[in-house]
Amino acid sequence: MNLDQETFDAYVVQEIAADSTSGGKPTYQGAITQRQVADLPAGDVLIRVGFSSLNFKDALSSVGNKGVTRQYPHTPGIDAAGVVAESNDAGFAAGDEVIVIGYDLGMNTAGGFGQYIRVPAGWVVKKPAGLTLAESMIIGTAGFTAALCVDKLLQNGLRPEQGPVLVTGASGGVGSFAVALLAQLGYEVTAMSGSAASHAFLRGLGARDIIGREDYTEVSPKPMTKELWAGAVDVVGGDILFNVIKSLKYGGSVACCGLVAAPQFQASVFPFILRGVNLLGVDSVNLPLTHKRQVWEKLATQWKLSHLTELETRLGMSELGDALASVLRGESTGRLVLDLSA
Repeated sequence: MNLDQETFDAYVVQEIAADSTSGGKPTYQGAITQRQVADLPAGDVLIRVGFSSLNFKDALSSVGNKGVTRQYPHTPGIDAAGVVAESNDAGFAAGDEVIVIGYDLGMNTAGGFGQYIRVPAGWVVKKPAGLTLAESMIIGTAGFTAALCVDKLLQNGLRPEQGPVLVTGASGGVGSFAVALLAQLGYEVTAMSGSAASHAFLRGLGARDIIGREDYTEVSPKPMTKELWAGAVDVVGGDILFNVIKSLKYGGSVACCGLVAAPQFQASVFPFILRGVNLLGVDSVNLPLTHKRQVWEKLATQWKLSHLTELETRLGMSELGDALASVLRGESTGRLVLDLSA
């Protein structure tokens, strides 16, 4: 059955040409728009999207960040979970429940904020039996990235008896999932958050202690500071990351996956050559599909959070604009899940 003439709803961001009221710069405006399946890019697998989730990269795309999305009009949404509608690839059949995160989805390829996507088969993972479609999007790119961070720390020798683990940006999507996963695995977690309103939420996820970010935003002239953390998950970058590196215990590691504060940070070799600490880079976008399948299976089984749904705030399409603005301002808490199943 050819579905090319079928219409569907999508959240489409338009570029508005610069004029005298916009300071000479283009502006960007998102709205729910009717599209046809035929409008989607070529690909092997057509998917009827049931759920998506909101990420910082989606918020950047929604305001015209050309480092994320080059051409407009565009449908953001770097995450999608749904049911295969049509497939030209032998690995997938109509009716299969699948997940797509990363690669070019929602960046320069129409993304999960529409009721259909069409993508290469090499981007698609069959949903593990231990997760529902909605649960997979509570995880989404943010939770998946948090799991990769935890996995890298464990691979580099982190053990619960070594001491507390710090999570920066703890109230956001990546940070909150990292707090919950580390706590469930038996680690003593300290959550760093600039949101006083999130403290009860973070303690409910298992954070033992909560600290503000004030002491970590100013770079100390000292090349190293007191040894505090056996390990850390950093989602903000900038000077906070450098201060975390300075305060790692001997042999400790920090998994770095974000740049909400800044993409650059000052550095000194002293923590690396005198304390043997490790800076571990984490990428979820271009991770090989075989590795993605393995991590999804782990998140559906031994790493499935016992209180996964406590991370979720469910949204409808009409709430997307305000929610994306909240993400951009750093005001969102937990995981924002978009329901397109109606």
